[in-house]
Amino acid sequence: MSQLHDGSIFGPAHPCFGCGPVHPIGLRLAFEREGDEVVTRYVPSELFQGPPGIMHGGLVTTLADEIAAWTVIVLKDRLGFTSHLEARLKRPVRIGVPVIGRGKILEDDGEVVRIAVKLLQDGAQAFKGEFEFTLMDRAAAERFLGTPVPATWERFAR
Repeated sequence: MSQLHDGSIFGPAHPCFGCGPVHPIGLRLAFEREGDEVVTRYVPSELFQGPPGIMHGGLVTTLADEIAAWTVIVLKDRLGFTSHLEARLKRPVRIGVPVIGRGKILEDDGEVVRIAVKLLQDGAQAFKGEFEFTLMDRAAAERFLGTPVPATWERFAR
């Protein structure tokens, strides 16, 4: 079995909605590397509905964005922030039905990483997107955050 990665690497009280393992209403996602892809498995809760029985489209995109972020973390051991995204919701993501999310690096120029993300449910592609993440060293991350980088982020902000 491959190693699972989650927000606990950023400390026990990591506040991220997507990956914080103790976030009270978050997605609590965990990720693993499969070859050149980063994968997560998730079952959408009824708390995240838009239309009845369907995950809210904005939260589907949030799920995909989190996969892209962790693709950078797991494959590059770096910290990046979303700078651009293109999302295509191809079919509804059903509540209570397992989703497999996959992220893969398409391009990396050392400053910006372009990632392809897809979400599959019941064997069909429900989401397709491309995300650009700007990699940041400590100084850039601190300017972006407006606060010092947490100690648990330092190894990724270089």
